[in-house]
Amino acid sequence: MSQPTQHSVASPARVGLVVGALGVVFGDIGTSPLYTFRECLAALPAGERDAGILGVLSLVFWALFLVVTVKYVWCITRADNGGEGGIFALLALSGEKPGAGKITPWIILLLVGAALLYGDGVITPAVSVLGAMEGLVTVNPDLHGAVVPASVVVLFLLFLCQRLGTGSIGKVFGPAMLLWFGTLAALGLWQIAHHPAVLAALNPLHAVRLLASGNTEIATLLGAVVLAFTGAEALYADLGHFGRKAIATGWYTVAMPGLVLSYFGQGAWALAHPGDATNPFFALAPEGWPRLALTGLSVAAAVIASQALISGTFSLTRQAIQLGFLPRLTVRHTSAALEGQIYLPLVNVSLAVATIWVTIAFRSSTALASAYGIAVTGTMVVTTIAYFAVLRRARWPLWKAGLLCGLFLTIDATLFGANLGKVADGGWLPLLIGAAVLVIMHTWRTGKGEVVRRVYSNEITEDELRTMARSRNVARVKGGAVFMAGNPRGTPLVLVHHLKASRSLHEHVAILSVITEAIPYVPEAERLTVSEIGEGCWRVVGRYGYMESPDAGALLEAARAHGLPLKPASATYYFNHEMVVTGGSSPMPTWQKRLYGLLSRNARPARDYFAIPPSQIVELGLPIQL
Repeated sequence: MSQPTQHSVASPARVGLVVGALGVVFGDIGTSPLYTFRECLAALPAGERDAGILGVLSLVFWALFLVVTVKYVWCITRADNGGEGGIFALLALSGEKPGAGKITPWIILLLVGAALLYGDGVITPAVSVLGAMEGLVTVNPDLHGAVVPASVVVLFLLFLCQRLGTGSIGKVFGPAMLLWFGTLAALGLWQIAHHPAVLAALNPLHAVRLLASGNTEIATLLGAVVLAFTGAEALYADLGHFGRKAIATGWYTVAMPGLVLSYFGQGAWALAHPGDATNPFFALAPEGWPRLALTGLSVAAAVIASQALISGTFSLTRQAIQLGFLPRLTVRHTSAALEGQIYLPLVNVSLAVATIWVTIAFRSSTALASAYGIAVTGTMVVTTIAYFAVLRRARWPLWKAGLLCGLFLTIDATLFGANLGKVADGGWLPLLIGAAVLVIMHTWRTGKGEVVRRVYSNEITEDELRTMARSRNVARVKGGAVFMAGNPRGTPLVLVHHLKASRSLHEHVAILSVITEAIPYVPEAERLTVSEIGEGCWRVVGRYGYMESPDAGALLEAARAHGLPLKPASATYYFNHEMVVTGGSSPMPTWQKRLYGLLSRNARPARDYFAIPPSQIVELGLPIQL
């Protein structure tokens, strides 16, 4: 575990990183005040509303402190993999080898955490935009019918703009969220100044008394409190973009003060207006144009929060593809300068359809709040367990790692259990989405492992290749050929099939393997390995991290400096075209074989994945019976 390199940047650049982090890292958690306190109040018995307000505020404050500040900012963000964070960073840091072609219980556990994030990615844009649009009702009750249509239009335009990239609009995200958090703080302070007694909620005894009173449905209340820190996982997932110090600085100086002041301001307003059913968040602003302006700013903040989740889903998907957990999909880079700015058309369309459907089906942020929380707390549980494994691998004493992670797990498991009651009211949605993604990941990984074991594990040796290459029955033709190989040893089947079919071999042959390592970025000094096999044959092995995209042409061009006598621009590239059929002796269930076949047929062709011109490609059919 090391500290990201961004920590060493100069002060002006560091300020830029902090502001940028506000727009990406804290977008989701920053829009939680739109609906969290309202849902917490709804969980209180009618006669206990005023007495319970201080308890609710105390619960929210200490939940933010323990979960976000202590767990994520103080602890989890220190577990970086080459500066990168996220669930797959924990997979690598725990010592698991994701490229080993096996499915272990440990991998399945971490895949559960990753799959649940997809459920979060569907619900967050819907609940954020709906929650912001509901501000229209506080301005004019007659606009209630416009909330859902307006939310759908905003979401549609948001997903439509994804193909343009976030580079240009991303420049305003940070300043816009800085304005947002500043507004939260100012409105909250204004209400607190009128009712400073609300600050008594900083005493945790108020939370203890509320939970021990017996007058409140504890599970419902804790399920609402969870809404206060949805998006906390982003602090770790976006670690590589901004660095731990910038994220911590943004949290301490801007995000947390703004959130706490907003919640306490809402509490102060609620104490002063005991019978008012208006959403306390929008009630912080005076009626008329100030409240309308707050609604407009809320919509902007919701769009930014949604954008952060969408971009995060793109990044998570690419990492899963690189590590072999998902089939290849089209990945388009929207920035020539920034590797992390990508666009996945299929993922974007899927998210758009699911999010808009959820918006129309649930129709309000209150209804969606019931579906929210399970995915968040489930991922938190997985993160804590994985963090314990990382600490043990870093040689932390068992008692020390167990004590720290035991505290986190107690909080996570309690909150997760409290959210299980939401399953019937909409909590099934993120679980269903997560289960579907998990099935796809498990099927793809298992199927690929079977294909490698049954087809590619018996490749002929390099000695046999040299023997075949020097045979009088094999004609050597002018030019160069590149044979793609998943295994960096032996001879790929596509080369063997080519020899059998044409009884010829090019004058210069390169066997190219591209390996994805369990680190985000591979140093350039370790990128390439070139070795001569003999008889005009060479082996080239390129290594990439799971945050990088391979480029076969660039690899081979670099290999020429190591002696490879082949010009990439004029070479012919040979691939196997796998055609999966069921009915074989593979131990996979029939339904899983069929699903793998469907995924394989619809996966992006390998030839596109390696950025090779179509005119230089030859594919040879390879039937595979599972």
